[in-house]
Amino acid sequence: MIRDYAVVGGGIGGCSIAALLNAHDHDVVLIEKEPTLGGCASTFIHRGNRYNAGATTISGYHEGGIVKRLFDTVGVTPNLIATDTAITILQGEKSCIRYRDLNRFIEEMQRFYPHPKHDEFWRLIHALQGAFYTLEASYSYSNRSRLKKIASLLSFFPLLKTFRRYLFSNALEFIQDFYGDIHESYLDFLDAQILIVAQATSEKINFFTAALALGYTFNETHYPLGGMVAVCESLTSKIPDVRKGCELLLVKREGDLYHLTTTQGIIHARNLIMGTSHYESSRWFDDKEIRDYYASFEKRNNHQSAYVLYMKIKTDTLFHHHYQLISDSTLPYTLSKSLFVSFSDPSDSDFASGYYHITASIHTDSRIWLGLSPSRYKTQKQELHDLLRGWICDRLSIQSDEIVESFAATPKTFRRYINRTQLGGNAMTLSNFLPLLPSNDTPISGFYQVGDTSYAAQGWPGIVMGAFNCIRLIRG
Repeated sequence: MIRDYAVVGGGIGGCSIAALLNAHDHDVVLIEKEPTLGGCASTFIHRGNRYNAGATTISGYHEGGIVKRLFDTVGVTPNLIATDTAITILQGEKSCIRYRDLNRFIEEMQRFYPHPKHDEFWRLIHALQGAFYTLEASYSYSNRSRLKKIASLLSFFPLLKTFRRYLFSNALEFIQDFYGDIHESYLDFLDAQILIVAQATSEKINFFTAALALGYTFNETHYPLGGMVAVCESLTSKIPDVRKGCELLLVKREGDLYHLTTTQGIIHARNLIMGTSHYESSRWFDDKEIRDYYASFEKRNNHQSAYVLYMKIKTDTLFHHHYQLISDSTLPYTLSKSLFVSFSDPSDSDFASGYYHITASIHTDSRIWLGLSPSRYKTQKQELHDLLRGWICDRLSIQSDEIVESFAATPKTFRRYINRTQLGGNAMTLSNFLPLLPSNDTPISGFYQVGDTSYAAQGWPGIVMGAFNCIRLIRG
């Protein structure tokens, strides 16, 4: 049997494009190495306890939002809780709540870091992120050929025309010029927000990208009941052939067909869509053209990854879904001053009623962790575990006797389970922007890519945007 499309990788990108293809009546098979879907955003069980591996929140699922459009197109409804407070930020002795309501948030900012320019600045952020998503469906990005690329880039003209002032301005310089007198701690606050979404700080990106990152909490954010795996399961629920626990071993290309050798047999397909990282996918191919294609993007690999601390606590204290802790200096073995801490919802029975399950993540460089001796790796991992655990307990007033268990994952852990160490995708820096980034199509016939290392990169909105871009390119 020859399938129309084989999709490799059950992360957000793979699940999204497979669901869209199925909704458009294409014959598709989705394969995933692990027994659960989600990839970087999976949900796993450790000693009988459930945890979200990385991503813990969904943005873009609001009326007019691109993630909601995906689920509406597929015809399923995920089980989500809208949350407003998006993030509670703790910095020094200060705290700030990222309310979705603009006026309420500006009042919060004036209490947090008083400044006469806050009203103007945050209304600009709100306007830019709102305007961007109204234009999203009007353009596409292709790398199939030079002619296709030029034609696709012309579709961005309305974006360039509308936002040119902000696209060609360095974010840090723009913010400094805008505010004039600005405290370094406030810049740390902004960079902590920007890093969550853009995977880079203000000094490396344009202001438009920074505005999208700073403005995402003005849209509804949602908590996924049952974890991210439940969202991916619902997204793919109408696909007849989803193969979990199916590991890809080798791909051969012969003529117009792709032959996938897997632990569940051989799959033959006319088209292949990789929902994997550009930087760690060539291992499955013996085809020189495909290997050279991946190698051409290796210089875009920033080796950025994550260190994640997981905790289960028993407490009567009520917590918000998300906190961000900001330090005065970069933490050891990491790339960041900030830690993103997510709590399960008390009503979420899948995460054990009466307990909170915590996922706390911080940016790191995979090269800090790979190649260490076993003893050095173990020591380094434990040192950071203890530091982050102590920081969380101190700032959120969690007592040691309330902790049921805690453990951590490093880039080495993610390589073992999801075949990748680079996490978070391509940072949209000034030196790493269109038309330099990979698209969802390729110069190779029948070969496509989705996920956070291809257009349009980060988070649910960016990855889903790439899936819609991919389906537009496929359907012409």
